[in-house]
Amino acid sequence: MSEAPSPNARSRSIRQQRIADYVMSKGSASAAELAELTEVSVMTVHRDLDELARRGLLRKFRGGVSAQPSTVFESNAEYRLNAHVEAKAAIARQALTLVEPGMSILLDDSTSALALARLLPGATPLTVATNYPRTLDALKNVDDLRLICIGGDYSATHDSYLGMPCLEAVERLTVDATFVSTSAMNADMTFHQEPEIVMVKRAMLASARTRVLLMDSSKMPRTALHRLSPVSDYHHLIVDSGAPASLVEELRNRTSVEVAES
Repeated sequence: MSEAPSPNARSRSIRQQRIADYVMSKGSASAAELAELTEVSVMTVHRDLDELARRGLLRKFRGGVSAQPSTVFESNAEYRLNAHVEAKAAIARQALTLVEPGMSILLDDSTSALALARLLPGATPLTVATNYPRTLDALKNVDDLRLICIGGDYSATHDSYLGMPCLEAVERLTVDATFVSTSAMNADMTFHQEPEIVMVKRAMLASARTRVLLMDSSKMPRTALHRLSPVSDYHHLIVDSGAPASLVEELRNRTSVEVAES
C-alpha cells in the first residue's frame, strides 16, 4: 500500500499548482514576483520552476518563467489532475445522482469523469468502460463492477488511450450513459483544441443513450480550435457554482443544467 504524501510534499504540490495557475493567467512572471506570491524564498521558487519546467507545464527563461501554449498546458495530465479539484468533486457528486445500479456507463479521460469514477463503488452493480488508466486503477478492485478497458495508442501527454483502435472500440459499444468533459464551451458549442481528442469524445457521445457534460467554471465561456458538439446535443450539463449566472441562464435554453454546490 502506498504511503500518503508528507505535509511538506503536499505543501510543495499546492504551491506549485498556485504558481502554474498564476503564470497561466498572466502569461509570464518573474521569480521575485512568484516568491512574493507564495511567500517563500526565490531559491525555493527556482526549484519549483525547475520541476514545473521538467514536467512540461512552464518554460523558464532568464529571470522568470512563461506559460506553455494552451494546447500543451491544458492537455497536460499532471496539470489537469491538480486543477480545480473542489469544483470537480462537487460536479461529480451531482453527476452521481444520474447513476443507477445496473447501468452501463462510459467515462472519458477527463479528470472530472475520474472524480465521478471514485464515487461509483457506492452505486454498484455497474458496467463501466473507459480509456483512462487512472479510472481503471480507481475501479479495478471494486466488487460488482464490470470494468472494460478501451485501449489504443497510448498518449503520455494525456495519460490515456487514443487513436483508431480506441475509436473502433468505442464505436462497438452501446451504453446507458456517457460522462465527458472538454476544455471549453460557450452558450452554443463545446470545443477542444486537439482533433484526436474530439474524435474520441464524439464517438463516446454517439455510443450513449444519455449524454452528460461535466464542466467546471474555469472552462466557460471560452472557445478552442475545434468544435466538439453543440450544447443542445447533451441531455444534461453539470457545472459548479462558479459558473456565470447569465451564462447558466442561456445554457438552460439549450439543455438541462444543474449547478453543483460545493
